[in-house]
Amino acid sequence: MTDERTHPRYMISVAADLVGMHPQTLRIYEGRGLVRPRRTPGNTRLYSEGDLERLRLIQTLTTELGLNLAGVETVLKLRDEVQRLRARMERLERQMREEVERVHKQYRRDLVLYREVHDLRPERTRWTSRS
Repeated sequence: MTDERTHPRYMISVAADLVGMHPQTLRIYEGRGLVRPRRTPGNTRLYSEGDLERLRLIQTLTTELGLNLAGVETVLKLRDEVQRLRARMERLERQMREEVERVHKQYRRDLVLYREVHDLRPERTRWTSRS
């Protein structure tokens, strides 16, 4: 099953309406590498929900925070890097938990009861004289 967030479904005119931008603005953003819509075999751009979220973020960064496109590009690169690192960290944490569980299972299998033995030497017979 395809992830709904990444499934391309909106043509450029619909995507532009949904985010409140002009289609040419979307083309400019694509040209700058800020958004990467998928293409059909006929070369029609198709935008996913994830693309729309990214476009809304770009809009927020430019209109509310006053960033230029170079600043937006830097923010998006850093955001993408953080998401990539989080995904890697989650994967490594999952692998670590699985490995710890595997080791614990091995411990349980190899567990041997331990009894303390005070003295392993044979007992000596004490000889005493009876006089």
